[in-house]
Amino acid sequence: MREKLLKILKLILPYIAIAVSILVYYKVGDNGKQKQMAHPYYIYFITLIGVLLLIAQIVSIFYSDIRDKVEYKTPFYTGVIVFLLVLNTITTKTTLHPTLYFPSLDRVIGLLVESRAFLFKNVLDSLKLLLTGFLWGGSVGFFTGVALGHSKKVAYWLTPVTKVIGPIPTTAWIPLALSVFATTHSANVFLIAFAVWFPVTLMTSSGIQSIANVNFEVARTLGASTIYQIVHVAIPAAMPSIFLGLFYGTVSSFATLMAVEMNGNSSGIGWYISWQKSVMLYDGVYAGLIIIAAICSLTLTLLFKVRDKVLVWQKGVIKW
Repeated sequence: MREKLLKILKLILPYIAIAVSILVYYKVGDNGKQKQMAHPYYIYFITLIGVLLLIAQIVSIFYSDIRDKVEYKTPFYTGVIVFLLVLNTITTKTTLHPTLYFPSLDRVIGLLVESRAFLFKNVLDSLKLLLTGFLWGGSVGFFTGVALGHSKKVAYWLTPVTKVIGPIPTTAWIPLALSVFATTHSANVFLIAFAVWFPVTLMTSSGIQSIANVNFEVARTLGASTIYQIVHVAIPAAMPSIFLGLFYGTVSSFATLMAVEMNGNSSGIGWYISWQKSVMLYDGVYAGLIIIAAICSLTLTLLFKVRDKVLVWQKGVIKW
């Protein structure tokens, strides 16, 4: 009986937190320094969380696997709502922090809603730049890694070069790239590609070099050509390492994207964050950070889904 009551209490805790948040929002006086928004976007947001959670709980009644996930995640969502309550209370009800640098949640969420068209355009510009650089860096890094890992002659010449230029931070190349390339866009593509190239090259070559030599000897004994050994022995066996390189490259590419867009670009989320900071509108800065964090997290999640499909036998070894 007690266990059942605790389970029920755990399921209703988010709604208690939402009710307390609404009560504090309307009943506790504001500090009078925050810009007033036309709508209570913060209340809309936490109410949306509550509605979605309620729908998930109703659906979970009929599906046991969903029920376990909902019960497991409910305390976390409660914690998120409580965190937002504390944050909103500090920024709007007290003067503990400067209002200029700590805007209210109404302002941040309101900006995401009211400027969604402009933000969406900048997101598209960032994704185009990121995808172009990632494809170039990933492709060149993959072929470079295969060559380094499989050919001792190639490794003899390229390994020292890779060891010297690979560890150099991508941002250190910005002045040189802007001088060498004809346009800022091409320079930015190169910088993002470089950020992806090194981890993909390193992990691909390491993955191939770690394969037991007996696998290649058996393939050669059966008459396999060099290309066949690479395609059917080396690459499949090195796939776990290749995906690790792609994960590291993805994180590096996002960091580089923010850096290059803040240096000379006229669009993109990085440019937007820099612009908002320059005009002292920190609600835009936080909105931009939320967007880039969401995109990066979604990208890694999709990459992990692809990895789990390709490497079914390794599913669950590395979780995201």
